[in-house]
Amino acid sequence: MAQKKKAAGHKFRGIAADLQAAIDRGEYGPGQRIPGEKALAETYDVAPMTARQALHWLRSQGSVESRKGAGFYVLNWRPIRRSGITRLARNQWSNGKSVWEADDSRPLDVDQLCVKRATAPERFASVLEIEPEAAFARSRRYLLDGRPVLLAVSWFDHDLVSGTPITRPDTGPGGVYARLADMGRAPVRFNESIRAQLPTEEEAERLKMPPERAVLRIARTAFDDSGRAVEINAMVADSAAYVLDYEFDA
Repeated sequence: MAQKKKAAGHKFRGIAADLQAAIDRGEYGPGQRIPGEKALAETYDVAPMTARQALHWLRSQGSVESRKGAGFYVLNWRPIRRSGITRLARNQWSNGKSVWEADDSRPLDVDQLCVKRATAPERFASVLEIEPEAAFARSRRYLLDGRPVLLAVSWFDHDLVSGTPITRPDTGPGGVYARLADMGRAPVRFNESIRAQLPTEEEAERLKMPPERAVLRIARTAFDDSGRAVEINAMVADSAAYVLDYEFDA
């Protein structure tokens, strides 16, 4: 009879740690099924619920995915390395490149796009120095290899962008920052803040991710040379889909 394994500490976390180590060693490769709750319960001499917690913990960390009626499989997907500084450099968007091109050689697709006059959250309207109802919004959902990875809403002063390509689905080469430059309001400084939180029910559904996995809330404000905020981009990223890279001189 096979000897039972013992999970250290919190039992389900110990089981999850063992499975993660096996994945890291290559014992379970990308797309390969890992042991299910029944097998784990027998191996570790724990209740099926404890084994289930371990599997769901791995899923929350982005190591595995669950397939209905088929068990858990090692995620066959490479995270995006988001270049936090290079992507916003002026020579990126002024040369007609999208900021996303600095992140990954794999192209992002937009499958949900809405451009319209909208009411901005009070905190964004205050930074833009407008009334909440005087805003314009560009809302997008980004996919990589068919997987939703990011939700983003860019907020502008409606009067500033009205009648410009920023209000159209396709803003043209270089995106909104190049168009702001065309208007004499080029961004010269950015402020970006990042928080990790659990997603709302709607965010988890739109990102097709488990609700127990954190999202990265990234809020970026672009300022022109007068110090005025010309855009606020509020992003919600699946934390398992991104690695945030920041490289700069000391």
